[in-house]
Amino acid sequence: MGNLSLCPPNAKGHRPHMKSKLTIRSIALWLILAATAVFLITSFLANPALFIQQLLNGLAQGSIFALVALGYTMVYGIIELINFAHGDVYMIGAFTGLTIASLLGASEQSDPSLRIFTLLLMFITAPIVCAILNVTIDRLAYRPLRNAPRIVVLITAIGMSFILEQIGLWWAQLGALSYFGGSGATPKSFPALIPKINLLADTAININLTPKMVFALALAIPLMVALRLLVQRTRIGKAMRATAQNREASSLMGININRIISITFIIGGALAGVGGVAGGLYFEGVQWNMGFDMGLKAFTAAVLGGIGNITGAMLGGFFIGVVSALSDQYLAGQWTRAVVFGLLVLVLVFRPTGLLGTGVQQKA
Repeated sequence: MGNLSLCPPNAKGHRPHMKSKLTIRSIALWLILAATAVFLITSFLANPALFIQQLLNGLAQGSIFALVALGYTMVYGIIELINFAHGDVYMIGAFTGLTIASLLGASEQSDPSLRIFTLLLMFITAPIVCAILNVTIDRLAYRPLRNAPRIVVLITAIGMSFILEQIGLWWAQLGALSYFGGSGATPKSFPALIPKINLLADTAININLTPKMVFALALAIPLMVALRLLVQRTRIGKAMRATAQNREASSLMGININRIISITFIIGGALAGVGGVAGGLYFEGVQWNMGFDMGLKAFTAAVLGGIGNITGAMLGGFFIGVVSALSDQYLAGQWTRAVVFGLLVLVLVFRPTGLLGTGVQQKA
């Protein structure tokens, strides 16, 4: 019988309609890139200082997004679970930092020694609290469902997110009666423990570079590099990579799968705790339902960079931060989410595995 295709292959074996589709997609991609380049160049030429300012703002907040995104991508890489409760673990970290600062009475007007002590205590306590919380969630909710259908585990993760949100609301209400002030549902001000000065004030550059922006980058980048080295250069990291590749084979080779998964949740929770305190200091406010918005942005960053890829999560976090800052400035704040997710859709259309993701086969 003859070929039933309405568009038979040519002499080289290619189908003309497939070639035309690829050509249309390539043209569309180049048009999008050209339009983006024109927008960025026009914005820069109109006001270079303002454009650079928004880039700095985006990189600073993007570093916080990246810290939270690392927890998403690590857990997914190990057990292929989208841990929707991770954003709320970030919220718990922020509330832990705020509680410590409130109990110690630390504020912008406090002595430098008290502010430094408070910062150290927050960045020690919050990661520990969030790490314990994260591994407890895995032990109680996720481990019993290791072999359950993925939809069951996904619904469980959403349920844990709601539980943590209610804990955050209860915490806010309890604090409102004592040290936070205001009602439980209202946003809480995070004390500005890092000085609000312009590091470039004595220069001719019309850019506001604050210590909290430098602090966010100086905190996040070394942690990301350390995590990368942990995964690539240590025995635990090798066990993590083996577990991510094939859990059954890793178990047969003597790797304690549950222990490796627990370590992954501990590291991801600790990073969320650091991100929670850093986010509170940078945005100068916390709220009981803030985990949803941060989780959404961090998850988007992880998918954009390539879910399961640590470097991709870092790149995605910075990308989301810069896009959000530019959208807030040149478009409007209410359009930022649409712009971020529109770019995510475009990236996934042309590269379904994300910027740095690689195609993988489904496990048997």
